Amino acid sequence: MNAMLSQLLLHPRVRAACIGCAALMYLLIVVAGNVPGARADIGQYASGVVLHGSAYAVLACLCFLGSSGSMATRAVKAVLAVALMGAGDEFIQSFFPYRGADVHDWAVDCSAAILAVLALCAVLPKTLVVAKR
Repeated sequence: MNAMLSQLLLHPRVRAACIGCAALMYLLIVVAGNVPGARADIGQYASGVVLHGSAYAVLACLCFLGSSGSMATRAVKAVLAVALMGAGDEFIQSFFPYRGADVHDWAVDCSAAILAVLALCAVLPKTLVVAKR
C-alpha cells in the first residue's frame, strides 16, 4: 500500500494537478474573501484564525505535493509559496474599504504552512523510501 501511495504522490500528473488545485484555491480565497459581507457571514461559523489556518495549511500541502526535490526542498518551496500567497492576499485586502490587511493573519498563514509541512515530512519519508527501491 505504501509503495502504491508513493507512486501516486510522485507521479508527474498528480504533481501538476496539485499545483493547479493550489492556484485555483488561492484564486478562490482571494475572490471570495473580498466579496462585500462574505467574510462577516463566514465569521459567524469560524474565526479568522480557523479560516486562515485551514485554508493555508491545505495550500501548503498542495504546494508540497506538487513540487519536486528532496523533502527539505519541497518543504522550503511550500512554506515560501504560502508566505507569498498570504502576503498577496493581505495586500489585496488593503485596497478594499471593508477589509484590511493584518500581519497577524499572514503570521497564521505561515504558521499553518509550517505545521502542515512538518506533518507531511513526518509521514512521507517512509513512503518515499519505499518508492526509491
